[in-house]
Amino acid sequence: MTTSGKTTATARLGSALLALAAALVLAFLMLPILVIVPLSFNAGRYLGFPLEGLSLRWYADFFGSPVWRGALGNSLVIALATTALATVLGTAAALGLARPGLPGRRLMQGLVLAPLIAPAVIVGVGMYFVFSTLQLTHTLPGLVLAHTALAVPFVVVTVGAAHAGLDARLLRAAASMGAPPWLAFRKITLPLIAPGVASGALFAFTTSLDEIVVTLFLAGPGQRTLPREMFSAAREALTPTIAAAATVLIAFSSALLAAFLFFRRRGG
Repeated sequence: MTTSGKTTATARLGSALLALAAALVLAFLMLPILVIVPLSFNAGRYLGFPLEGLSLRWYADFFGSPVWRGALGNSLVIALATTALATVLGTAAALGLARPGLPGRRLMQGLVLAPLIAPAVIVGVGMYFVFSTLQLTHTLPGLVLAHTALAVPFVVVTVGAAHAGLDARLLRAAASMGAPPWLAFRKITLPLIAPGVASGALFAFTTSLDEIVVTLFLAGPGQRTLPREMFSAAREALTPTIAAAATVLIAFSSALLAAFLFFRRRGG
């Protein structure tokens, strides 16, 4: 075999190993999520393989139960309110932190992003004591504010990344032509950072929709979210209804991600 032939064979072997490693990593990430989907269609009463047949009975059980429907409605209301609030606050925070010469910027960045690295249990305990003092526990606004505190860092990160690519000369040119700051923001800054804002909103929605630890500390009997209801149901018995609820959550998140990618592609 010639030298070029050995090089080609080595390159092919490297590509094959790289593809194999990528496939294994992808399977490691996705299988725990996707394995729940076929279980939700199991005709049997137990959550496990092999399937005893295909059925929609657990989806009928899920959507026919006022408890599950109420939990789903609460989750969607809280997630939508959290998304709106976190997107506004996170975008404002990211733009503020991006200002040149801001004193204490690194410290403020660390404080804003702290919920990303702090253990959820510690955050939940801290929020419980603060919110109970403010009489916000066992209330819907309290839960929305708590989820917003967890979601804002994701918006700050994505909007900050989008803003880092903004050409400051465009803003200086707008200012030199007499455009007030709000007009420059609406016409230049906002369109350019829109993908980051949309990504942050998506992260905020999924963060709230999936949140369970802080909810367990703060929510009262009237704020039963879908993850909380799944957790409570799993403590009693693992039934395929839980798999159906999980599949509904996956479908919501996937639909949002697909919509985001669609509009992002259309927007260029």
